[in-house]
Amino acid sequence: MAFGILTLLADQISKYVITSTMAQGQSIAVLSPVFFITYVLNPGAAFGLLANKTEFFILVSIIVVIGIMVGYRYLPGEWVWAHTALGLISGGAIGNLIDRIRIGRVIDFLDFRVWPVFNLADTAIVIGALLLILDVWRNDKEEKQRIDSGAE
Repeated sequence: MAFGILTLLADQISKYVITSTMAQGQSIAVLSPVFFITYVLNPGAAFGLLANKTEFFILVSIIVVIGIMVGYRYLPGEWVWAHTALGLISGGAIGNLIDRIRIGRVIDFLDFRVWPVFNLADTAIVIGALLLILDVWRNDKEEKQRIDSGAE
């Protein structure tokens, strides 16, 4: 779960820096016109979906984190990428959960102008989900090959 702790720390530190140095709505060009740091408060999920359903997102986040913590213990040790993925997902989920509990919204700031503004927690969740899908698919494929070759 080291990736979870690192993800949570990076997320919370980045959000602290943004909130302590920028005004809400302020945007700073980093690599104009491609990348900006834009401080916004998101009342919903990704893309602002289900805005102002804070209690719902808090409950879902808690369930997801508990599920990950329980399931993590049962993953085979050799599934390193799955362990990494679950660390990223749980760290990101806890980071956004802290925002929702503390201020009722999620602090977003990574702005590519062709995509809604997001944060490091969101990035970790997406990367973690993709890693988990790829690792489960790879392990399933290897297991099928092992069974097809007659190995038990």
